[in-house]
Amino acid sequence: MKLIEYSDEEMLAIDLANTLAGELKNVLLQGGRASFVVPGGGTPGPVFDNLCEARIAWDRVDVFLSDERWLPEVHVRSNARLVKERLLTGRAGEARFHPLYAKADTPEEMIPTLEAGIAPCLPINVLLLGMGEDMHTASLFPGGDNLEVALSAEAPVLVPMRSEAAPEPRVTLSARVLKRAMAKHLVIIGDKKRNALERAVGRDPMEAPIAAFLDDMTVHWAE
Repeated sequence: MKLIEYSDEEMLAIDLANTLAGELKNVLLQGGRASFVVPGGGTPGPVFDNLCEARIAWDRVDVFLSDERWLPEVHVRSNARLVKERLLTGRAGEARFHPLYAKADTPEEMIPTLEAGIAPCLPINVLLLGMGEDMHTASLFPGGDNLEVALSAEAPVLVPMRSEAAPEPRVTLSARVLKRAMAKHLVIIGDKKRNALERAVGRDPMEAPIAAFLDDMTVHWAE
């Protein structure tokens, strides 16, 4: 794990956006397309605000979420809504977005369809993750009903997840898919999340799911 500390959140947002843009450019220079996976939540918003105007060939970038709440895009808690409002705007509006939600009562009904949309984009070229104070990442929650499946080496691409920590069902990329990303970044803000990260190091991913990804992760932190 590599930890980069920033003097404030603004510097983190600017520097991390530049890093992500540079990695996407390098992938695109090799020809073809680049896949870029991003988290929901409030923390990455300022990063997206800086990244959306980066001068790269966004029309050759496939963007999808690490996880999604099973809610329509118009819902205030939809991760897709955040990404479209903060990242897929400006120059980045030319990127191709692959949703992890489709109209159905449960994620299980639509997972085959959703997997078919993102499977051609794998492996992930550039991955940005967030983390909760409970050490979850994506929708890999401690105590989640399908966490053992999602962490297994034979996991499918997408896994439905329900947890007492989440008020609605979720769908998440499995650890197998996330681990295979070419470049991995984690963004966290504040002392509580820094402490949670330190607690997670070396722990069983069933207790601290973020621990499954820390070996080759670059962590970006500001107080």
